[in-house]
Amino acid sequence: MSEPRKPAEEYVVIRHRPGYRLRRTLILLVFSVVAAVGGYAAGLAQGGFRFSSVENSRDQLEQEVEDLRAKYRDASQQLTNLERGRTIDQQALNQTRKTIVDLETQIASLKADLTFYQNIMAPSETSKGLQVDRLSLQSGRDENDYGFKLVLTQVGNNKSYISGVVAVNVIGMRSDEKEVIALRDLSGDIDDLGVKFRFRYFQDIEGQLELPSDFQPMEVQVVARSEGRKSAQAERTFNWVELTEN
Repeated sequence: MSEPRKPAEEYVVIRHRPGYRLRRTLILLVFSVVAAVGGYAAGLAQGGFRFSSVENSRDQLEQEVEDLRAKYRDASQQLTNLERGRTIDQQALNQTRKTIVDLETQIASLKADLTFYQNIMAPSETSKGLQVDRLSLQSGRDENDYGFKLVLTQVGNNKSYISGVVAVNVIGMRSDEKEVIALRDLSGDIDDLGVKFRFRYFQDIEGQLELPSDFQPMEVQVVARSEGRKSAQAERTFNWVELTEN
């Protein structure tokens, strides 16, 4: 009698893909960051920071900063592990570096917003009342077109609304002579020399402006004046080159 036949041995071939697990981990990390930033942007789009409690906005920003710091530490550790590994592909390494750059940018932006709210709620003795907080310019499609955003704040005493007007002038040179041009004459979004404002914590004034082709801007002068029994005035001059470089 012949011996029973043994079943043939079977082999399974598994494709070796270096860095696959790490790439998958990195993708999940990126999605987490995008979700966090998306939630933050949605809050801004819905006016949450503008109309809700400033204290709650500040606490939320602090939590956002802490969460991003934790993700940043994780990404930094991933980068260290990838740089030490010898068999990890370059794609995973580049993705980790990009993730770290994105996190650094988001952390810097959240810190700036957090400082903004902290200054409103806990100002120094020399910076209370109506303030010209910031002015930013964004280059448009054409060489002389810019988007502008002016932020006014009421620092310290936020129990009541503050109202008044703010005037913005662009100072520069044309035909070798100094010239001052009101924002109203540069922007179709502004109708009056003095733009009216009314707010409790802060207010944004935004729009587009177009400079004359033969005009060389040097400075932007902002003068805000509040009305009422405790009228006040805040002035600030911005360097044009610094505005357009940021």
